[in-house]
This record gives sequence, structure tokens and C-alpha cells, in this order.
Amino acid sequence: MVGMEGTGCGALLRELQQIWIEVGESEGEKSKVLSEIESECLEVYRRKVDNANRTRVQLHQSVATKEAEVALLMATLGEHKLYLKKDKSYVSLREQLAVVTPVLDNLKCKKEERIKQYYDIQSQIEKIRSELSEPNDQGDNANSTTADEHDLSTRRLNSLQAQLRALQKDKSDRLQRVLEYVNEVHSLCGVLGIDFGKTVNGVHPSLHQNGVGQSRNISNSTLEGLASTISNLKAERKSRTDKMRDTMESLCQLWKIMDSSEEEKRQFSKVISILITPEEGITSSGVLSQETIEKMEAEVERLTELKTSRLKEIVLKRKTELEDICKNAHIEPDLSTAPEQTNTLIDSGTIHPSELLANIESQILKAKEESLSRKDIMDRINKWIAACDEEAWLEEYNQDSKRYSSGRGAHVNLKRAEKARILVTKIPAMVENLINRTFAWENARNKPFLYDGGRLVSVLEEYRLNRFQKEEEKRRYRDHKKLESILLAEKEVMFGSKPSPKRTTSMTRKANGYRSNGSSNGLMTPTPRRSSLGSATPELSTPRSHSSRYNRYFGDSRRLSVSQLNFGDDSLSTFTSVSGSEPESPSMG
Repeated sequence: MVGMEGTGCGALLRELQQIWIEVGESEGEKSKVLSEIESECLEVYRRKVDNANRTRVQLHQSVATKEAEVALLMATLGEHKLYLKKDKSYVSLREQLAVVTPVLDNLKCKKEERIKQYYDIQSQIEKIRSELSEPNDQGDNANSTTADEHDLSTRRLNSLQAQLRALQKDKSDRLQRVLEYVNEVHSLCGVLGIDFGKTVNGVHPSLHQNGVGQSRNISNSTLEGLASTISNLKAERKSRTDKMRDTMESLCQLWKIMDSSEEEKRQFSKVISILITPEEGITSSGVLSQETIEKMEAEVERLTELKTSRLKEIVLKRKTELEDICKNAHIEPDLSTAPEQTNTLIDSGTIHPSELLANIESQILKAKEESLSRKDIMDRINKWIAACDEEAWLEEYNQDSKRYSSGRGAHVNLKRAEKARILVTKIPAMVENLINRTFAWENARNKPFLYDGGRLVSVLEEYRLNRFQKEEEKRRYRDHKKLESILLAEKEVMFGSKPSPKRTTSMTRKANGYRSNGSSNGLMTPTPRRSSLGSATPELSTPRSHSSRYNRYFGDSRRLSVSQLNFGDDSLSTFTSVSGSEPESPSMG
């Protein structure tokens, strides 16, 4: 009790002792009361110590628990530098608890945020996987993507984000492919006239949904289904294109045979313009529809029935076309297809009109090919004929005594005469070149070049021979005129007289007309061969020399036939006699 004397308890003890003295309490009783007081004080101290001890234990447990939670959260979040423990020998438990508590609260907040991030990423991954997966696999995928809250590290978060980005790229690529496939299916369905909605619904119903928020299925089965659908549609397009081209070919042939009007063709103009393009370039809506094909087939059937009744008229028309081609090319047509014979054959039923028409078409094709191969020579023949015309005109022009007068058109004729003289000098070279080209043509094709039934080389060589004879006669005539001039000059010297102007004019006129003229010495001017037209110079058997003055070539039809040309007494009748009499002609074999 010594320690209590300086405290409030000591004052109370002294007051108690004073009371005992006044009361006269015995020492034993005093000792007993003091013992009881001391035991009660110890009991109070003990309770306080126990309470303090429990508090310390609780603080230890709280700090330990919080530190354990901090350690667990740090491991879960993958954080290693957020909380550093201090030396416990220098820091009280309450200070330690005050330090660890905010760290723990911060880690809990981070954990909640991290869990939210995880769930957001995993929900996106799950959604994309459900879009990419088959319908039967969606339950398995949902069970395999449960969030693991024991591993919320940034490493795993980055891994999930990378996985999400990969899935998003895959989804984007697949969406692009699905969109391309759907657009191609739409284009093909439009061309073929097929219901687009029904076609894509057969692959997956989501492909034809246009609602907001409705996603399209982009699984492998959908992509494979779209690819298979496109392949089938392309095969159908090719089949229909081939069918339509065959039908259009038949239709075009019938149009050509029937000479159909543009009004009848106009309804299929779109189809014609499409079918000449490549198959991949056909994009017009409905152009390959079944309705269009049936319409074309019906038109072919209608024209086929109509063709049978008009075939005779068509045969005659094509025959006329063949004759025009042969006439323009100066080729002898096949006599078996003459109108009289074709009508007899058709009426008697000996030959079907379609067979006869096919025969005429074949002849037209051959005639066109023959005409094309003869074009170069025919052009040169026309130039030669034009040159011969100019030569004939020049001869008539030279006989005109008034050609130098100042009348109307005189200067035009002078210019034409000058050009004609230049052109006439080129005729021999033209004939020579034409003969060489004709021989080359005959050698290349192993057959003679016939012009209206006669061999062209024979006519050209006959013309060349007659032209040479004409030039010789002209030369002899010039020599005679020169000799006559010399004789007249000698006569003037001997007799000192000049011929009268009247006699000179008469001589000149007769000389220019190639008429016989007797001289004073009894000389007779040679008389060259004259043409039936009375030209001023000896006649050449030119292409124009056997008809009228301005159209003297093979009659009215401009025929170039050896048998029709009258080259003096040496007329040529057939190709056989001509080829046998000409050493320069190639053997026709």
C-alpha cells in the first residue's frame, strides 16, 4: 500500500484509517479489509492488462490479415512495388495498421476495376466466338470462358486484349468476305432473275436481316455455304449463257434469212449487246432470266415456222444476191442455181428448199472469197479500162480541128488532153504489170483468171500485140510522111514551085484520116488498118473497142470475153485453144 500514499487512493486510505481509529476497529479487521482492497485492485489491474493484451492480439491479427490480403491482391494483380513493409521494432501496431489499410483499400479498388476490365474483354471475346463458332459449339465455348479471379495480372490482361484484337480482325475479315459473297450472290441473282432473299436464307437467315443490332453469322459453315452458292450460280450463269448464245445464233441466222426488220430485232437488242461481252461482264438485271430464254426460244420457233413458208422467196433473193456478187466480180455463176432450175427443183420436190439455200449460201461465201482475192487485179483492170477510155477520147480530141478554139470548156479539154497523154504513156506498163499479177494469181491458185468466162491473160496479150502493131503502123506512117516531105522539098528545088494551099490542106486532112494519097511522083501513101468507128489512127483491140463510143467494153454489161472481142481474123474462142497457142501462158494442169 506504500505506492498508494501519494495518490488519490492514499488519501482515501488515510481517511479510512481515521474512521477506524474513531470506530476503534481491531487490527485484524483492518488487515482483512486492507487485504480485500488489495485483491480487488489486483483484479482490476488484471482485467485491464487482459484487455490491453487482447487489443494487442487483435491489432497483430488485423495487421497480419491486412498484410496477407495485400500480398494476395498484389499477387493476383501482379503488382510488386506498391507496398513495402517497415521494421516492426520501431513502428507500433496501430501505425502499421494505419499504413497497410489504405494500401489494401487501393488494391481492392484496383481489383474491382481489373475484374470489370476482364469481364468486358471476355464478354467481347465470347460474343465474337459465338459469331464465329457453329451453333452446336456455342454451349462449349460459353463454359470454357469463365473468368479466373485468381489471376488478374496485367500480363494476362494484355494476353486477353491481344486475343480480342485477333478475334476482331478475324471477324472484320470474315465480315468483309461475307459482304463480298452476299454482294456477288445479289448480282448473280439479279442477272439470272432468281429470288435473292430465298437464296441467302438457304445459307443462313441472318444474311438477309436488315434490322438494327442484328449481326450476321460469319461462321465457317456460312462462308462455305456462300462460296458453294456462288459456284452454283456461276455454273447456272454459264449454262444459261451458252444456251442463250446458241439460241441467239439461231435467231440471228433466221433474222438474216427472213430479212427481219429492226423493229423485230429491237426487243432483243439488250441481249445481243450483253452476249458479245465476256461472261464475267454480264451484269444487267434479268438478262439471263428463264423468262428471257423462253421468249427467245419462242421467237426462234415462230421464225422457223415462218421460214418454211417463205423459203422459196428467200432462195430467189439469195440467188439474186449471188448473181450480183458474181456480176460485180465478173465471175460466171453456177448455172445449176439459175432461177428457172431452182423453181423447177423446188416445185417438183426434188430438193428441199433448205438444202438449196445452204448450197447458195455456200456459193455466196465462195464468191465473196473469190471476189476478195481478185480485188487487186480487178482494181488494176478498172484503171486499165479507164486509161483506154482516155486514150480513145484523146484520139477523137486530136481529130477535132476546133480543139484550140477559145470556145467554152476549151481550157478544160486542154488540161484533160495533157493528163490523158501522160496516162496513155503508162498503159504498156499497166498491161505488163497486170499480166504479171494475173500469172502470179493463177500460179498461186492453179487455175486461170477468168473474166466473164474468158481468160484475162489472153485478152491482155492480144491487146498488147495489137497495140504493138498499131505503134508499128504509126512509126511506118511517120517514116512515110518524113519521106514524103523530103520528096516534096526536092521537087520544090527542081521545079521551083510550091503546092497550093488547097492541095496541102487536102493532103493533111487525108493523112490525118489515114486515107490513101497519091503524090506527084506516083507514090502511094500506105493505108493502115482502120477501125469500124473511123478513128484517126489504126484501131487497137482495146477493152472499149467492140461496143458504142463511150461504152465499148464487153457490151452493156462491161464483159471482158475473148470470144466476144473481135481482134481481126485471129479470134480466140475458148481457154483451151488460147492456152495452147500462147508460149508465155502457164500450164493449167
